[in-house]
Amino acid sequence: MSITKVHISNIYKLIEDRKPTRVPLIETKVQAGFPSPAEDFSETSIDLNKELIEHPLSTYFCRVNGDSMQDVGIYDGDLLVVDKSLTPINGSIAVCYVDGEFTLKKIKIEKDCCWLIPANQKYQPIKITEENNFKVWGIVKHAIKSF
Repeated sequence: MSITKVHISNIYKLIEDRKPTRVPLIETKVQAGFPSPAEDFSETSIDLNKELIEHPLSTYFCRVNGDSMQDVGIYDGDLLVVDKSLTPINGSIAVCYVDGEFTLKKIKIEKDCCWLIPANQKYQPIKITEENNFKVWGIVKHAIKSF
């Protein structure tokens, strides 16, 4: 069975001593369609730690390896911001530990079992039962991409 593994370096990389890292923010919205001519723009700054990390003591980063979640826009090499304090619900995208391997999948909870659902038709859903060594290692809050 092919499972997209999530490489987790320093799984408990705590963000306790995070100091604000301010980067410029242009407050004018960037047009994805036809550009708006002669619109004034102002520049302020934002703290990416504050924007991306709600629970610093339970948040970690990991990088995706594989293509099983490409249909929801998560690709090989993306950097994920994962929060361990969140409770998994139907539809959550989660980093899970299944029988000795990490995997990234969408969670589907049923009455008698749980399913890990890929977002790529070339992979099969994984049924989780009592026989599996299974743990949710956190819920994905953000995927950061490089182009």
